Amino acid sequence: MSNSLITINLVVLNGEKYVRRCLDSVLTQTYSHGQIEINILDNGSTDNTLSIIKNLGFKIYNLGFAKFNLIESKLNLGMWPGHEELLKRSAGKYIVVLSVDVILDKDFISNTVKAMDKDDKIGALQAKIYSYDIDSLGEGELSKEIIDTCGFKIFKSRRIINIGHGEKDNDQFNQEKEIFAVEGAVPVFRKDAMENCRVADEIADHDIFWYGEDLDVTWRMRVFGWKQIFVPDVIAWHDRQTTKNLRKTFGDFLRTRRGLPLRKRRLEWRNVRFTIIKNDYTINILRDLPYILKREIMMLGYIIIFEPKVLGEMPTFFRLLPKILRKRREIMKRKVASPKEMRKWFT
Repeated sequence: MSNSLITINLVVLNGEKYVRRCLDSVLTQTYSHGQIEINILDNGSTDNTLSIIKNLGFKIYNLGFAKFNLIESKLNLGMWPGHEELLKRSAGKYIVVLSVDVILDKDFISNTVKAMDKDDKIGALQAKIYSYDIDSLGEGELSKEIIDTCGFKIFKSRRIINIGHGEKDNDQFNQEKEIFAVEGAVPVFRKDAMENCRVADEIADHDIFWYGEDLDVTWRMRVFGWKQIFVPDVIAWHDRQTTKNLRKTFGDFLRTRRGLPLRKRRLEWRNVRFTIIKNDYTINILRDLPYILKREIMMLGYIIIFEPKVLGEMPTFFRLLPKILRKRREIMKRKVASPKEMRKWFT
């Protein structure tokens, strides 16, 4: 295994409930602390997040980490724009894009480096992420029973799901393999791949704010020819706030949707469609048009009946559409993967 410098970047806003456990899992990594740098951006927290981070900062220095850098922003830059800000200060070969509600296994970095060093074309790595609940978490060992995600899977209808979400782990996801895209809880990126994905001088599209940035970045990474792999030996835990269980009925779906803030539901509708418009190939859209139209008609009918306020996002959608189309033109000029290569991911 190489002794590469690794960067762990954390963007946080009012994370006092999680930040100590999150950073404790960073501090106990088995990878050489002298080869790990830590960057944290606080997005204007008004709780005790900053004081907890500053207190842990002394421990970070004492444990011999390569660097610890804390940036205090008075404005909420957002998750992915915040990570872009931290990327400017990142010297690592690989970048861990960490969320505050994630806990890392002690071998997370060691196993990540071992996997990514195998192939220079691996642009991103997806961990095997289990579900946990901070409110019921004691001092004992974290459970490896229920899966949170093993990455993104995409269908011909362009529906996107988290692989394995809510399933009991019966070793059905124990094989290292390529996946369509990594999910945003704690993806690990090759820094060169992130920089390669800049469009209009942005890695994450600043017009896709708060919801869906991870899908947009990772889909584009696929278009630009980078591999994305799922590695079951790289393990983490995520306290997902939206849902922790499988949705078995339409009633389950309704309850999950109603538990989401209206703004998030509106952004989901808008940003997923922006991501498809930007990154999907015209020939592939035409091939799968019956599947896509069927799903869009069903979703529109559902929204009209059950969530009409989501349609309030349409004026913004059409206002931003010309900018999105300009970005699409730049992406298509730089595409590396063929339509056939992309099509194999639409199941």
